[in-house]
Amino acid sequence: MVGAGSLLEPGRDLQSNMTTLAETKAILHSADAVCFDVDSTVIKEEGIDELAKFCGVGDDVAEMTRNAMGGAVPFKKALTERLAIIRPSHKQVNKLITDHPPHLTEDIKNLVDHLQQHGVQVFLISGGFRCIVEHVAAKINVPLSNVYANKLKFYFNGDYAGFDETQPTAESGGKGRIIRLLKEERGLKKVVMIGDGATDLEAYPPALVSGFSSWKGGAAGFKITMSAVANVTRWVSDSPSATGGRLPT
Repeated sequence: MVGAGSLLEPGRDLQSNMTTLAETKAILHSADAVCFDVDSTVIKEEGIDELAKFCGVGDDVAEMTRNAMGGAVPFKKALTERLAIIRPSHKQVNKLITDHPPHLTEDIKNLVDHLQQHGVQVFLISGGFRCIVEHVAAKINVPLSNVYANKLKFYFNGDYAGFDETQPTAESGGKGRIIRLLKEERGLKKVVMIGDGATDLEAYPPALVSGFSSWKGGAAGFKITMSAVANVTRWVSDSPSATGGRLPT
């Protein structure tokens, strides 16, 4: 999904890739915090689809995931229906993580490191499952206190018992609720949300901007394409001062 892209403002197309890179760096530099979606953003896969394939019901779940990402179905309804098909056991979830760990998007760890080194807090806010997201967080050095995701529930024998429906990430609009809480409780003023689905778009506002790998809607506000973020990650990796100095504005 990463290709030529631009930072979009309503009614405006920025054709120059260099302009996109400069503006994206400026936005990330000015942020107090950057919140990343996980599936198809920090990692290359959709976690629930990988779990479904591992449990032998991949085809039944993939189309439901696409509808959920596009906002055609309320997120909680789509999550409930998909999990009712998958019904993963605790053993299956652990084996998926062990045998088929998620693959990080190229250079995302360098970007996270760079942001953290210069005082920008990094959060993972995902409609995926905390057991998988925690594994990803460990790979990119995001503290677990900065992780927000859905929690699977299991019976004592390890069978699937549902999910925690009280989590904000289980609801449409939940990512925006989390960002509001972060701003209130941690004193954050400028928060950027980067992701690829309808629930990420819903985070603007209160997020300063929302970023997408591909989005065809016409919502107001800035949108950072994931290709712009990819350009920043490549810049961080290629820059001689990648581990020193600030993101230039």
